[in-house]
Amino acid sequence: MAEATAAATATETSSAAATSIAAAGSGPLPTLYLGHGAPPLLDDPLWMGQLAAWSAALPRPKAVLIVSAHWQTAPMAIGATTTVPLVYDFYGFPQRYYDLQYRAPGAPGLAAKVRALMRANEPVLDRPARGLDHGAWVPLMAMYPEADIPVLQLSMPDLDPAHLFEVGRRLAPLRDEGVLIIGSGFMTHGLPYIGEYFAGKPGAPQWSIEFDRWAAEAVARGDLDTLFAFREKAPGMPYAHPTVEHLAPLFVTLGAAAKPDGAPKTAIEGFFVGLSKRSFETG
Repeated sequence: MAEATAAATATETSSAAATSIAAAGSGPLPTLYLGHGAPPLLDDPLWMGQLAAWSAALPRPKAVLIVSAHWQTAPMAIGATTTVPLVYDFYGFPQRYYDLQYRAPGAPGLAAKVRALMRANEPVLDRPARGLDHGAWVPLMAMYPEADIPVLQLSMPDLDPAHLFEVGRRLAPLRDEGVLIIGSGFMTHGLPYIGEYFAGKPGAPQWSIEFDRWAAEAVARGDLDTLFAFREKAPGMPYAHPTVEHLAPLFVTLGAAAKPDGAPKTAIEGFFVGLSKRSFETG
């Protein structure tokens, strides 16, 4: 894996977090969609540096509300709000990844606000034993390594883009209260098709490049109809997303942007073992 990481790093490009559109202390916090990779992200100095620079350019949040590709339940559910454990939901990695800790404070007050913002016929369940999965704690470890900001994880109720966008719209008022809303996924996630890139092949497969470009252009245009129909309209499908849970958090964050000031901006771009790590900031 180290060799694959080094090969991927050599082919990286990045616009860096200097493209951040948030001005410290001004208005509501932005919403973020980011690629979370896997635990080896923590060994990639380029990606770690990009995430750290991005968070440093943002106003400091009072709390983080994160939606990860790795937690889907119906009805929606809220994770731990007091002691927040970690979920080591990955297999076959070195033991040191399973020994990592991220002891962020819980956010019970934020949990109550999330429940109050949802429709009466759309309950939000409590899952107090459910900790942060790697889609949450891996990027947070890069962005807020001191683990001193309260964190709450919210599940996705389904994978329907329009519904997830509506969930995001309901969460939008939290931005005015200093809550940073993060959707954590991966812009392309064709894991069955990247064995040669794990083995060190440079660059990225054409399906990953084409989907990445298509998504960047559609997001920049604010073309929700096209984005919602990505299964049918996006080039590179179904290879870019054989399953679609890693793109789904994007729709929550686009909904939470709620009439953003300006188009979403790319904060990070490039490829990691052939997969697009493009990440957006909106609002």
